[in-house]
Order: sequence, then C-alpha cells, then structure tokens
Amino acid sequence: MKKIGIFYSFRSHKTKQQVRKMIKHLGEKNVEEVNVDEATHKDFDKFDNFIFAVPTWFDGELPNYWDEFLPTIEEDSLKGKKFALFGGGDQKGYPENFVDGLGIMAEFVEKRGGKTVGHTSTKGYTFESSRAQKGNKFVGLALDIENQAGLTDERIEKWMEDVKKAFE
Repeated sequence: MKKIGIFYSFRSHKTKQQVRKMIKHLGEKNVEEVNVDEATHKDFDKFDNFIFAVPTWFDGELPNYWDEFLPTIEEDSLKGKKFALFGGGDQKGYPENFVDGLGIMAEFVEKRGGKTVGHTSTKGYTFESSRAQKGNKFVGLALDIENQAGLTDERIEKWMEDVKKAFE
C-alpha cells in the first residue's frame, strides 16, 4: 500500500481522536499526518492516496482552513489520486445540511478528476438533506459525535476496511 496522507487540522481535538483510531487500523508506517492549517502544495504532491477530515461548520460550510488550502491545488489535475473523506456533523442541530462539508469536498475533488472512495450508507442517520448524499450513500464517512458517539468506533472500523481495499 502506498503511503496515505491524512490531512486535518491539528487544532481539532475531536478530529484528532478519530484520526488516531484510523491510524491504528492502517498502521503508523502507512500514513503521514499533515496539518491542513499549514499544508503546502509540496505536502500534497507527496501522496496519491488521501484521507481528508472535513467537518461541517455552521450552516453547511467548509472550515476556514480548507477554504485557505484548496486554492493551493485548485488548478491541479487530481486524476489517479484517491480521496477518502470523513467528517463530523450534527444531524439534530443541523438536519438541513448534515455533513455538507463532505459533499462540498467531494465536488471539488471529482471536478478535478480525483476519485472518492469509502462511500457509506445513510442508514441509521436522521436528517433532512445533505450535499454529501448520493442516492442512499454518503460520499464518505459521516460521524455525529454529538448524537451518536456510541456508533463512532464501529463506523470507523468498517470504513477503514473499505478504505484499505480501495487504496491497495
């Protein structure tokens, strides 16, 4: 397996907890953590396989750090690169845009020829709408730590199995 770049904000405590669980499944030697707050084009160019942590902020927005990083790779072709996306949302507090950040990121990646992997079922979630939903699947792993924390470890474990296969 090629080395995987896990891009996330090192300032996000909840995301860091989830990344630690993912690293356990993938093996430390197979991943490199990249702080998206400080990431450069050079950091991005090192990988063909990515895990992007994309929480949804406010009413369905990307976090500022993603808004600042994405222009760095906006002109790149992402053909041949694979992206597994995960992120947190609150299906009770924001049911009309649950995990929209995942959908925004998937649109960005796919528009440039990248392939999203690790799509997961929408079963077991209650929400009104989501840009991350395609049919009966999310474009990545949706986590709701606020309302379904007890399901997080099981969801990550199952998702990691799918992501590992997709990255082989």
